[in-house]
Amino acid sequence: MLLIGVPGQSHGMRLPAGLEESSVETKWWHDAVVYQIYPRSFSDANGDGIGDLAGIIDKLDYLQVLGINVIWLSPVFRSPMDDNGYDISDYCDIAPEFGTLDEMERLITEAAQRHIRIVMDLVVNHTSDEHPWFVEARKSKDNPYRDYYIWRAPRADGTPPDAQRASFGGSAWEFDEATGEYYYHLFSRRQPDLNWANPKVREEIYRMMNWWLDKGIGGFRMDVIDLIGKDVDRGITANGPNLHPYLQEMNAATFGDRDVLTVGETWAANPEVAKLYSDPRRAELSMVFQFEHVTLTHDPVEGKWKPRPFDLLALKEVMSKWQTELADVGWNSLFWNNHDLPRAVSRYGDPERYRVESAKMLATALHFLKGTPYIYQGEEIGMTNVRFDSIDDYQDIESLGLYRERTAAGVAHEAMMEGIHANGRDNARTPMQWDTGSNAGFSRGRPWLKVNPNYREINVVAALADPGSILHHYRRLIRLRKERAAIVHGDYQPLFDAHPQVFAYQRRLGDERIVVINNFSPEPVALDVPEELRGLAGECLVSNYAPHQQLGERLALQAYESFAIAARSALA
Repeated sequence: MLLIGVPGQSHGMRLPAGLEESSVETKWWHDAVVYQIYPRSFSDANGDGIGDLAGIIDKLDYLQVLGINVIWLSPVFRSPMDDNGYDISDYCDIAPEFGTLDEMERLITEAAQRHIRIVMDLVVNHTSDEHPWFVEARKSKDNPYRDYYIWRAPRADGTPPDAQRASFGGSAWEFDEATGEYYYHLFSRRQPDLNWANPKVREEIYRMMNWWLDKGIGGFRMDVIDLIGKDVDRGITANGPNLHPYLQEMNAATFGDRDVLTVGETWAANPEVAKLYSDPRRAELSMVFQFEHVTLTHDPVEGKWKPRPFDLLALKEVMSKWQTELADVGWNSLFWNNHDLPRAVSRYGDPERYRVESAKMLATALHFLKGTPYIYQGEEIGMTNVRFDSIDDYQDIESLGLYRERTAAGVAHEAMMEGIHANGRDNARTPMQWDTGSNAGFSRGRPWLKVNPNYREINVVAALADPGSILHHYRRLIRLRKERAAIVHGDYQPLFDAHPQVFAYQRRLGDERIVVINNFSPEPVALDVPEELRGLAGECLVSNYAPHQQLGERLALQAYESFAIAARSALA
């Protein structure tokens, strides 16, 4: 009999005999649930207004109660914080505002005592311009570190080598007066891109990765990893010609023989590309983050700054495609939001009238899918987007840079603010709402970013005290994933494909089936139940209204109603 999960933590899930005998290689992260922490906004122990490692350590018992077994830690490396830590100046040290290397080691140890692994955020497409490599590289054209970055001569008139643009606005090329050349940066000008074509760069990165792995971390989340194989001269950024050879080399040199989780951020991935990353036979990554479901709400021309209305039919098509395409090859990561995205209940639910119901529905819809779920801090209590009145209240480099660029180009202030309110990254970065006290219990000092004013109603203390809260709903979903093999390994079959309000599916493994039905609408829905499901009865695993234990000919759903029924049946 095969027990799966975190080594040292038996949770009693047993795989059916048919699966035990198959060629499926079960990994500990298959039934894991990951919790992402954005350290700057999670918990501030020393009162300086910035979250820190000591604050995270203080909250480990809370995370253990929640039931998660992996923390994805956004960057805590030493950094000048031009992009809140995604601009690293020393990969082997901790930013002073977050703590010390000793505290990082203590976090790894104390988390492990609670059967929680720490996954570090690996940012190796670029560094900070204060990294010693870049400080050396810009000294002269013949400096030994010059080729660690990407440099090109100006055109004859002194302008940049080409018209490529940076994601945060402006040219992707920055002129460096000391040597009279331009360096390449896909993000901020203070985030110069590394030259992965240089084998010395790759060797340095692999040495650093092994240094962290030797400290006992549980793996890496790899920031914009699909950009490292770029071909700048051909204008190819994502999915470049050398991407997968580099990842296979990285796997062999670092984590390939270690039992860790690796997930790549890949904005340009489609299912076929995702299989290249996550097919175990290719020895690259455990899984990737794909964003096809996210970009459905972005305008084709203006991007996320001009949001499109939410289209459930389009979302269902994307979700089902990824479930089906990666069913037997690779592995899905499951998420609604992260540090770069708006709050899930604000994007897909109804934060005003049905915040609790729609947040629970979104959780159910996601957590019964096949893949590894990721919870972003505050999602488990239904935190919402924030609407600051002034652009001066925002801190995000992307929002501020593009606000300046786009309003200067003629976009109305009001239009740009609506885009920031809907999709700006600070929506996810307002401080964690722990209680009703000063600054939501996040800090004794003035927070680096304003707290969302609704913290008096939405906070952890209130959620823990309420048996019907979103938080306790998440606890049940996390527990179910560790108890039910059908949730982890079962086949996926969509239901009610053409219905514009309902996202439903079933998961099957052996003789067990789980039917999951979610109303994505504030309007009641009446469904004709397919004949194959009529009479299906069993245990209601989770619901956000009264439990459903049987399906008849008709099914009436209330606003954002959601439930899952587990049954053992020989139905076809």
